[in-house]
Amino acid sequence: MTDGHQQPDQPGQGGVNQPRPRRRWALWAALAVVLVVLTCGVPAVLLVGVVSDAAGRPAAPRSDDPAAAAARRLGERMAAQLDRQASALLTGDRAGFLAIAEPTARAALTRRYAALRTLRVTVWRPESDGVPTPVDGQPGEWRLPVAVEYCFVVPGCTPSTVLIGTRWRAAGEQPRLVAVEESRSTPAGARPWEVSDLAVAVGKRAVVATTPALRAKLPGLLTQAEAAAKVADLYAVGGAPPDRYLVFYAGRAEWQRWYGGGRPKWTAGYAVGVGGGRHDVVLNAQSLVPGGVDDLLRHELTHAASLPDRGYSDQANWWLVEGLAEYAGADGQPVGRYEGLAEVRKLVRGGWNGRLDGLAPADGAADDRVGGSYGVGYLAVRHLVDRYGEQRLLDFFKAVVHERRSADEASEQVFGERWSSLHDDCLSYVRAVAG
Repeated sequence: MTDGHQQPDQPGQGGVNQPRPRRRWALWAALAVVLVVLTCGVPAVLLVGVVSDAAGRPAAPRSDDPAAAAARRLGERMAAQLDRQASALLTGDRAGFLAIAEPTARAALTRRYAALRTLRVTVWRPESDGVPTPVDGQPGEWRLPVAVEYCFVVPGCTPSTVLIGTRWRAAGEQPRLVAVEESRSTPAGARPWEVSDLAVAVGKRAVVATTPALRAKLPGLLTQAEAAAKVADLYAVGGAPPDRYLVFYAGRAEWQRWYGGGRPKWTAGYAVGVGGGRHDVVLNAQSLVPGGVDDLLRHELTHAASLPDRGYSDQANWWLVEGLAEYAGADGQPVGRYEGLAEVRKLVRGGWNGRLDGLAPADGAADDRVGGSYGVGYLAVRHLVDRYGEQRLLDFFKAVVHERRSADEASEQVFGERWSSLHDDCLSYVRAVAG
């Protein structure tokens, strides 16, 4: 499930009548199904409909077959090697981190080690309860799926999880790591620290990372992210705000690769669930214009603060999820200064059925359709806040998005009003503002 925002238009030069650049963003919500596709292109682990342990990892098959028992023992030795590597990573021992690997794997592992250390990794727990399987056409090589729990900066965080494939060569009592394959988990895809060299700036509430080529952007981005975090913290739903907001600033190539790429063409940024109640944020360096970063960060960090761990899957709630983020992005500015009013006006006058639950734009939607959709969501949320206050709006958000109650039930519970009546009131407000 995707939803998103378009890239800002280029601003005009001079003249008070020039329109300000518009901005749109995308949220890629986390899904319950996690599929790891290894480099051979064959689905290796599908965590649905299989026997699993309490953490959701595939459980080892039970068998008295000697070959299966030998494979389990080999898997245990691989797990012991991964534990040694994890200890080396956390203590800053690069030589120890590389020691379990074959020479051909060390260049990629060196890069991964450097990226993780730069991000100040504090937790790294690889676990696998599965049994390694032979690699076709590679005698003596084995593949083992591994779930890694990890934290950055904060030692006591609720860890995120990444599912990766590892390949090994059986070598006596100490199997050797041949390759660590990048995660292709749906929807998160490959994390930046898996595939890129990184430069990082760490603040009190935010961590900002990019490639070394864009390192000069980090001080300014961190200042903006710290300011946006203070706003986003106000819209935490279902618990405390994130301990840190993690923001990745992507160049052209990284935008196409990090977290799987493939976002709608009008996307300038997105938030993606990575487990542990966390959502990483990615900004498109090629799309941003001066003056458009602050509200973009407020918007995306609000997604990270407000969304449940599993994200949301009902497109009927798109208006509420994006409307809240737009409301936070506006940061209290008067409604008349909202940049998308012209697009709202065009949408209201044609091309929309007048239902909030049908507001989400298609991936290939025209820019004005996208802008109008976000604007209507913002105005609907703004009307509910003006009428009932921010806390009751957040209570409604929690009931609908976190608890997955119907809008009818949530409205009766939170507002004491029928949703059909409130829905019509929101539309009347949108039409009145749009003019």
